[in-house]
Amino acid sequence: MMIPQTTPLRPETALCSNLDRRDGHLRFAGQDTIELAKTYGTPLYLMDEDRVRYNCRLYREAFSTCFPEGSQVLYASKAAAFQQMCRIVGDEGLGLDVVSSGEIHTAKTAGFPMARVYYHGNNKTDEDIAYAMDAGVGCFVADGTEELLALESEAARRGVRQKVLLRITPGIDPHTYAAVSTGQVDSKFGVSIETGQAEPFVRLALDQPHLNVAGFHCHVGSQVFWEDVFERSVMVMMAFIRTVFDHCGYLPEELDLGGGYGVRYVENDPEIDIPRKIADLAEMLYAIAKRLDLPVPKILMEPGRSIVADAGMTLYTVGSVKEITGYKRYVSVDGGMSDNPRYALYGSQYTCFNAGRMDEPADMRCDLVGRCCESGDVIQPDVPFPAATRRGDVIAVCTTGAYNFSMASGYNRMLRPPVVMLRGGGSYVAVARETLDDIVRLDR
Repeated sequence: MMIPQTTPLRPETALCSNLDRRDGHLRFAGQDTIELAKTYGTPLYLMDEDRVRYNCRLYREAFSTCFPEGSQVLYASKAAAFQQMCRIVGDEGLGLDVVSSGEIHTAKTAGFPMARVYYHGNNKTDEDIAYAMDAGVGCFVADGTEELLALESEAARRGVRQKVLLRITPGIDPHTYAAVSTGQVDSKFGVSIETGQAEPFVRLALDQPHLNVAGFHCHVGSQVFWEDVFERSVMVMMAFIRTVFDHCGYLPEELDLGGGYGVRYVENDPEIDIPRKIADLAEMLYAIAKRLDLPVPKILMEPGRSIVADAGMTLYTVGSVKEITGYKRYVSVDGGMSDNPRYALYGSQYTCFNAGRMDEPADMRCDLVGRCCESGDVIQPDVPFPAATRRGDVIAVCTTGAYNFSMASGYNRMLRPPVVMLRGGGSYVAVARETLDDIVRLDR
């Protein structure tokens, strides 16, 4: 029997090894996207489970090689939080970074080990804190003085000593889009070193009898490509640790660097060798620690995007191709900003394909738009598609595993798409498609 041959995508569009084409169809994780669209309908979130696991192991193995024993990789669940994702990253030995009671409940319901959960966020309510302690969350990342005192009060009421990290703002510009940068001085997150507020914050925390201050946390963003961003964070934070030790006699056990490395959304995004980056970072960390005469703390990092982004793809069905003579063409699909608001929010770039016309030249420029009643409902502008693109064609938007499902909304009461996991040549539903009854279920 002749086995059909797969063809790699053109080099300029081959973002990831889990993309290829066969018989004019785009394949994702070895499966025909046209057939998946027929089976599950559109809009459709696809998630390559094997890729997720590969990305988890990439980080975990690099950490075990490069950093002190007990260092941890925490999956940033805000990138894509649903029960099966929690189970997968838990199976792979990662901890979990959560930012809400909803994410905590998702993890707990999924059976995730709660001792490996770190709870972030700049405004945890009293109810959030109580729920998280009830759930057995392992560590709180305290964002400021009021939260610190609220944690002390709740831990005292329970007669427990709660593990915390202190979120410190290092004043680093990560060269990313402003809305997703979190480490600069002017930020709603953390307590600043540069303003002189961080050291008194540490002193206050150390004075709380029911808080176990395990270390420090910082975060500079998650789409990090620039060579020196984490390195600069390490330099600032280790210098701060030296100052705190000199003034307070305190040495942290853990240093959480937050974030994760960047992913390729389009051809001109650079490729990142994550194990190499981590090895380089570790080398610098040990050198700085030696120069400052400090022990090397356990290192934590919180990749989310670089765990799940390239494991995701969204499929849509074209509803219309509209040409405004002498101006522009629009290709409208059956989803939009309700399932992917990232272009509307950030101007995010994506690589898009007509999944059933992969052997045809992409000789038509158009804006890929959604069906929401909003002029800003654009998925991606100026996209090249084949001129024959028409109603009923399947459109694939690549690298949508991060911040698509998790940011989906009910705008226009659009139905949220399902999440279908692809594994070992098969597929299964991890999150069911929302129904019309779901939309009105909480109405009174």
